[in-house]
Amino acid sequence: MSVLILVEPDAEGAAVTSLEAVTFARGMADSGGWPVHAVVVGPVDEPAWTALVDQLGAYGVASVRHAQGEELSAYAAAAWAAALVEAAGAVSARVLLASGTPRGNEILAHAAARLDVAMAANAVAADSASPLVVSRQVVGGAALEEMRLSDSGVGIVSVAGHACEPVAAPSPSVPEVVTFSPELSPADLVARVARVEPAPPDESAALTSARVVVGAGRGAGGPDGFKDLLSLAELVGGALGVSRVVTSLGWRPHHEQVGQTGSRIAPDLYIPCGISGAIQHWAGCQSAKTIIAINTDEDAPMVTRADYAVIGDLHEVVPAINDELRRRRG
Repeated sequence: MSVLILVEPDAEGAAVTSLEAVTFARGMADSGGWPVHAVVVGPVDEPAWTALVDQLGAYGVASVRHAQGEELSAYAAAAWAAALVEAAGAVSARVLLASGTPRGNEILAHAAARLDVAMAANAVAADSASPLVVSRQVVGGAALEEMRLSDSGVGIVSVAGHACEPVAAPSPSVPEVVTFSPELSPADLVARVARVEPAPPDESAALTSARVVVGAGRGAGGPDGFKDLLSLAELVGGALGVSRVVTSLGWRPHHEQVGQTGSRIAPDLYIPCGISGAIQHWAGCQSAKTIIAINTDEDAPMVTRADYAVIGDLHEVVPAINDELRRRRG
């Protein structure tokens, strides 16, 4: 028995979401006494490949299986799922994991169909006991559902973003590297990426990596209502994040949006100002360690979910906070 995780590489090695999922996988594997294996599909250029293997070793992965072949040079969900299923058989996997990215969820869904088993998406916790029990986010992250997976097949689980922090293993390993060419059928390649175009610059990095995020919603009042919020973000060394309504109205750019259709954040401190806290927004910020809400409505969902709340107009409260921070800094 083992846990096999699909790892998505990036230019520097393994994607952060994959490292989160590896940490999640290690927690499951430790409770079951199982090894963790990884599978990577498609070409990976040096030096990213060396960095990826070294990273996975630091995270306790026992082996890295690399599916190669000309037919895997472009993304095809069914073909990549075929590679994942073949690797699972080779390592006697009890559980198949991937991060809950669009690609991870798509590949796992194909794998579940091939194996005729259920898939648990957006998991935040799992117990490797028999039967496999998974807690997963539903209704945009507003509720948790407990799902029991059958003992008769492989458990397939995608890990919700920020379900855990990526943490290296106490005892690193030197992973065995195994290359293989999976058996593919013409049907596996019917839907595949035909052309790749450069993506626009990703300007959300400052938001998703910030230790402190100042949130702004409709309560900002308009495109000119963010001056004090931006000042607060600067004073605390953080970043500005906004609700969907703010970007829909064109008040702020989309890369600042936090929520189900924006960025998911996990800062040490989140300060949502004038944000009601709809389910879609909560899905993007619920991993914040501490939330201090500023709102005129004491019954707003964001206020009731916050660790602390200030009931008042953000245009009065935030300038007062800024003045006090400046005063204390001399």
